[in-house]
Amino acid sequence: MHGQAMSGWLLVALCAATGAYCLLRLRSGGGEHREEAGGDALMGFGMAAMAVPAAVLAPPAWGWMPYAGVFGGAALRALWQARGSAHHAHHLVGSLAMVYMALAMAPGSGGSAHAGHPSGYAAAGGIPLLTGALLLYYAAYVLCSGVRLMPVAAAAGSTAAGAEVQVEVNGGAGGSSGGGREAVPWGARSELALACRVSMGIGMIAMLVTL
Repeated sequence: MHGQAMSGWLLVALCAATGAYCLLRLRSGGGEHREEAGGDALMGFGMAAMAVPAAVLAPPAWGWMPYAGVFGGAALRALWQARGSAHHAHHLVGSLAMVYMALAMAPGSGGSAHAGHPSGYAAAGGIPLLTGALLLYYAAYVLCSGVRLMPVAAAAGSTAAGAEVQVEVNGGAGGSSGGGREAVPWGARSELALACRVSMGIGMIAMLVTL
């Protein structure tokens, strides 16, 4: 039981940290960037709340309703926005997965979350075929995003190294290049945003396997 509670807290920390970074991303852009960051933040904090171990905070019998309501609304919004962005389609799948897990928490669903499950997220009681489809989707998403993340990180490192070399050359030659290259804000780094999405995908897999 101690090990399962620890895994629940690790999941809480991972999702909460991801949600916090997505809030930071809200300050570094506008328009579509803010929409995506807001959706990611909602997903991160929602997953963190659902993963709190029951030994610390056991939700009431109606606790599944806020999750279903919030993420049901998020799913409708993502469905409208998915016409112009593939990432909003991912938000749609994630929101529907959260509604699905919230319904598994409902009394009489065959296995309510937090009840008798020390990790804090949904216990057995889901639909095997639907759970399997969601697991396959998130496994594919994590693998594809992870492959995309590796070249992005390498390219960012090589670009930064090249910029530093250029600054040193200009400075040594007596050039007046000013204060050097401008640092990229933390909230605007695409590789960190992608890493957060991979982390949430892994967290979703960890929650779905308990259904």
